[in-house]
Amino acid sequence: MRVTAFVLLALLAVAGGVAVFVVNSMARATIALAVSFVAAGAAILLVDAAYLGVITILMMLMEMGIMAIFMIMFMMNPGGLMPMSMMHNKRGALVVSIVVFLLLAGGALGTPWPQRRGTPPSDPTLALGEAIMGGKMLVMMTVSAVLFATIVSAMVLATGRGRYDGEPSARPADDA
Repeated sequence: MRVTAFVLLALLAVAGGVAVFVVNSMARATIALAVSFVAAGAAILLVDAAYLGVITILMMLMEMGIMAIFMIMFMMNPGGLMPMSMMHNKRGALVVSIVVFLLLAGGALGTPWPQRRGTPPSDPTLALGEAIMGGKMLVMMTVSAVLFATIVSAMVLATGRGRYDGEPSARPADDA
């Protein structure tokens, strides 16, 4: 059952990644990328790496949220639904991507990977969390507060005209 779920999530992640380049609007590409990352994070959860899976899902959803905010702030088409091409220099990009894939695949297949020494930890999630975070928990907590402030600031900047769109007739009587 887990293998079937993993395969389905992997296919969904790949399909979402492909959809990013197939859809014709920035909003749809953002949603497709979010679906791809959430499926990848869920697949990571299935291989008992709970910490990495949850962090992947949370980070990617926040990243897509920030991307949507900046898309609303700076794009000519704030809704992001006008048709547009997500691919530029298609031939050059195809050549570069094939070359990079072949180099990476050759490196992965040609590398003499080391054999496991010792036994795996009883709780790999805890061991991984300690290895990644270590004494940096205070830094990560500070960074999260700064990211939250950035998101709130970006939303305030994105809606410069305010709640009532600058029209006095739309304001309630007690606010006028």
